[in-house]
Amino acid sequence: MAANNGEETVSARRPDGRGWPYRAVVAVGVVGLLVTVGLIVVSTILYHNNENRLLKLRTRDIGSVLTAAVPSVLTSVGSTATFAEATNGNAGKFDKFAGQYVGQGSGRPFASMSLWRVDNPAGGPTTVVGAQPKLAATMDKAPALFARAAATHKLTVLGLLDGPAPRIGYAFVEPGTNGPYAVYAESALPAKRYSAPQTDSSFTDINYALYLGKDPTAKTLLITSAPRVPLPGHRAVVTIPFGDTFLTVRATRRSSLAGSLPRDLPWLIGIVGVLLTIGAAALTIRLIQRRRRTEQLADRLEQVADENRRLYAEQRSIAQTLQHALLPAELPQLHGLQTSARYEAGVEGVDIGGDWYDAIAVDDKRLLLVVGDVSGRGLRAATTMAALRYGIHAYAAQGDKPATILTKLNALVSVKSSGQLATVLCVMVDPDARELTLTSAGHLPPLLISDGRGEFVKTDVGLPIGVDRHASYTSTTVTVAPGATLLAFTDGLVERRGESIDVGLGRLREHATSNHATLDELLTRVVSNLREDGSDDDTAIAGIRWLS
Repeated sequence: MAANNGEETVSARRPDGRGWPYRAVVAVGVVGLLVTVGLIVVSTILYHNNENRLLKLRTRDIGSVLTAAVPSVLTSVGSTATFAEATNGNAGKFDKFAGQYVGQGSGRPFASMSLWRVDNPAGGPTTVVGAQPKLAATMDKAPALFARAAATHKLTVLGLLDGPAPRIGYAFVEPGTNGPYAVYAESALPAKRYSAPQTDSSFTDINYALYLGKDPTAKTLLITSAPRVPLPGHRAVVTIPFGDTFLTVRATRRSSLAGSLPRDLPWLIGIVGVLLTIGAAALTIRLIQRRRRTEQLADRLEQVADENRRLYAEQRSIAQTLQHALLPAELPQLHGLQTSARYEAGVEGVDIGGDWYDAIAVDDKRLLLVVGDVSGRGLRAATTMAALRYGIHAYAAQGDKPATILTKLNALVSVKSSGQLATVLCVMVDPDARELTLTSAGHLPPLLISDGRGEFVKTDVGLPIGVDRHASYTSTTVTVAPGATLLAFTDGLVERRGESIDVGLGRLREHATSNHATLDELLTRVVSNLREDGSDDDTAIAGIRWLS
């Protein structure tokens, strides 16, 4: 009985002697969920910002279309006014000339076109082509309209938007004269100002509302593609000149403008993040339970020492396994290009490092090669590294260029808040053109090997990720010879305490160009030879080689 009580006392002992033993599990779960939520928030914000930017561009496109339509209206009305002055207001000739612009059909924008005397608008139109102008039913507006047209000699616009048959009118007086003739045309609008979007239109993914003037109200609405106004949701607005007034366009999106992947990315990040958090928590529970079992053997010092050595090796193996789990399982192989990579953990400690490599097939003809190094070690470095890696995948999927990708990554890391920063090298590889486009955020230059000679590629080196949220980056493009090899690496491969970095870079160039080898053999030899002195820093190296 006493023995059993003793076992129960030992098994209930908390491994750190202070408080609840599963606090680490809670911490892992909280950190994992916070990182997941953070990535979801960031991806959601980026998605909405991109949608708003695209909406503004589409709204400007509508404005451009409307701007292009103004000259055709002015040409139609203006040429008719010139003809009326030249014929001294001859009604028969006016009717024949204006008939080409009135009616239904291509190139006939007006429902009505009429001739008026500027000095006697109260007398009504002298002749009318098409439907009776709505202005004739509201004669109180005619004197001011034609006086304004005679004074400005611009296309004078009048909204006749009341009643079941709304119209928009245009008045024009030939420049250089005060009349006596003014041409007045009216275009018919839909009865309820609603025009259903056409399936073959380039604007089917947005709803728009067009207003006369700068004040968009129900009284100034000309036409809309939405069932009701005002348009719901976020709106983009553009105002364009239109005769002697303005047109205001408001637009909202009907569907995702950027596509389904950016829209669904927050959900994908959430699912993956939750699964990773559950896995990390389960692994932490296992580690805690293992440690608790070792406490049961505290009275046997030799066995405790052996068990501690075993746990140390296991934890190191787990750390390396986690590290490799955060790296790509395999690298894409493009036609005409060979890729390979190595990761080597430091010789001391069991913390996860922040070094990583990645290769992303942008399409079937280009490859994005990435090598990066997050400052520090441990879970924070690993989560930061994972956030950056997933962020690069997301931005690459959006079609962002390397310089844009590095700029956006600064929103994910801040040295001021977390004390962490990262150096990243992005290389866009075009195998067919044998071109490399390199963009560096504080990272060491890659080594380019060709014809048995190695040179470090000179690039514009920008600030490390996390230093400045508004940092920008410049890309450098180089052309390589057939059969060339590029090696990108982290500083653990070449940096040693008390030694200049140039010495380490020279040592790398010597070992990488000493004799011919396959790409896999080259990476194995370089890592083995340069780390034989027992560097305590993690090392990541990735290489590409043209097969011809």
